[in-house]
Amino acid sequence: MEVRIYYEDTDAGGVVYHSNYISYMERARTEFLRKHGLSVREMHDMGIIFPVVSIEANFRAPARLDDLLEVRTQIAALKNSSFTAAQQVVRKEDGKLLVEAKVTLACVNPEMRPRRLPQEIRDLFSSLMEEGA
Repeated sequence: MEVRIYYEDTDAGGVVYHSNYISYMERARTEFLRKHGLSVREMHDMGIIFPVVSIEANFRAPARLDDLLEVRTQIAALKNSSFTAAQQVVRKEDGKLLVEAKVTLACVNPEMRPRRLPQEIRDLFSSLMEEGA
């Protein structure tokens, strides 16, 4: 997913404020799921919710005003009721890695109780892990 950096994304130093990368990664995960036929809204309506339970991020270099970024997402790990996405934020112009993160999401029901990942989603994520997509 591509993200253009606007003035509102930057801090007083003229670089992207660190918490904004979390938002970019959230959008990219949603688009990743959509690309693979999963609608977050439809899953939510079926009682399948994916809250973030852990983020480990390494900030390597800053993005600045008007940079065009690419947020890459892959499924890195899969458990019975959670999965981990490996994400990278890269500046498109020069391919520089700016941020890399591992984001773990639990599968819960509307009452926020853990539930097993539906088999169709497990199968999809397993195949994506095999492909490296």
